Amino acid sequence: MRKSHRVNQIKAVRGRKVTFKTKYLLPYPGKHHEHWGNPQSIALSKSGYMYIVYCLTSNRNRGRIVRFDTKRLAQLGVNKDPKLLQSVYVKHDGKYSAKQKDLQRAIKAGRLFDTGHGQSLAYNLKKHSLYMWRDNKTKSGQPTSMGGYIQHISTKTLKPDRAISFHLVSHGFIHGGHSLTFDKYGNAYFWSNPGNGANIYKGKISRHHVIFRRTDQMLRHLPGTHVQSMGYNPKRSRLYLVSDDSVASFPAKRLKGHGSLTNHSFNWSELSPKRETEGLTFDGSGHGYLLSNHSPEVLVSTTVY
Repeated sequence: MRKSHRVNQIKAVRGRKVTFKTKYLLPYPGKHHEHWGNPQSIALSKSGYMYIVYCLTSNRNRGRIVRFDTKRLAQLGVNKDPKLLQSVYVKHDGKYSAKQKDLQRAIKAGRLFDTGHGQSLAYNLKKHSLYMWRDNKTKSGQPTSMGGYIQHISTKTLKPDRAISFHLVSHGFIHGGHSLTFDKYGNAYFWSNPGNGANIYKGKISRHHVIFRRTDQMLRHLPGTHVQSMGYNPKRSRLYLVSDDSVASFPAKRLKGHGSLTNHSFNWSELSPKRETEGLTFDGSGHGYLLSNHSPEVLVSTTVY
């Protein structure tokens, strides 16, 4: 994994204009000099916590969640100097500075658990809760279970405190999603690409029950071939599909099927870097937080996106 010390910029080279600039150069190495692995998904809470799923490169389906107190990090100057966060666990002359110790207190690293692919962490704006799929796979890429599992994540322990198992049977058997997002009304969404276009699923997740249905309009033109992430912008009330350095978005309220979405419904951006864009989430002001791998960092849009 490359380690970049500089502030980076990602722009749209085609489609809707957007510029993302480095907000956080993520810690490298992690706590106790651990290699946390690859960041796979990102979620933001209303209270100012940023949650990132890291998955081990050496142990398939295992990872951890790391929580960052963004308000405290801002007070400590990270917004002006992202390198402070990147080197927070790098000792100088065998010890940490007082500033590093202050920064470390704004970070909580959870213990390892079964994350699956780890790309689906999402924050329910209405219920103030975290959820993610447990989408474990074998080395060959096949699902390890015939059922779907949604895990509720404790914001205190940063580990699942319960899991809901269910089956998705619609137009053939579905193993579950690798992306997840919630709108401001508490509706849950994920998308898949079985090879014939983007299938969008909408549903509800409660304490002991999960229900999804496939919406009736398939999207033939995809932003890319690999499902990376799904996001929701509460300011613009739009859903976002992230795939292969491209982002497509459309109004959530028009996801009714039978042609309710037209070409004019969509915004599309092709992003400049040939880096893995792992996740996209939004704050209350409508600014997008883009999680990038390989020199892991979080970049924020300079405008409402």
